[in-house]
Amino acid sequence: REFSISTDHEGMYNITARLREVIRESGVQSGLAVVYCPHTTAGITINENATRMCSTICCSVCARRFPTDASSGMPGNSTAHLKCSYVGPSQTVLIEDGKPILGIWQGVYFCEFDGPRHRRYYIKVMADD
Repeated sequence: REFSISTDHEGMYNITARLREVIRESGVQSGLAVVYCPHTTAGITINENATRMCSTICCSVCARRFPTDASSGMPGNSTAHLKCSYVGPSQTVLIEDGKPILGIWQGVYFCEFDGPRHRRYYIKVMADD
């Protein structure tokens, strides 16, 4: 299924509830869910979801690792492309008993590296057999 997301800034947007909803609606009890982003300046990650602090720190580390100032020597949104390669465009989540297998503190995030933008992402659910 295809979903739209409007981002208002560079950052991490929690899409875990959407993943749970898609799995529930699919009726799949055991299998896989793939969350995929078709953009070269955005990605998908799994990270801690208990507080916003973790996503803030992750964004801060990415900004230091891939600076956007003139001293970086990278034109335009080149750093957003590098961040996407660093994080990756997709995540695969196991499904058991009709629910995603995530750690107690884990969530699935859409990562915007070049916002604000109107984006899309996909969730595909596949049964074991």
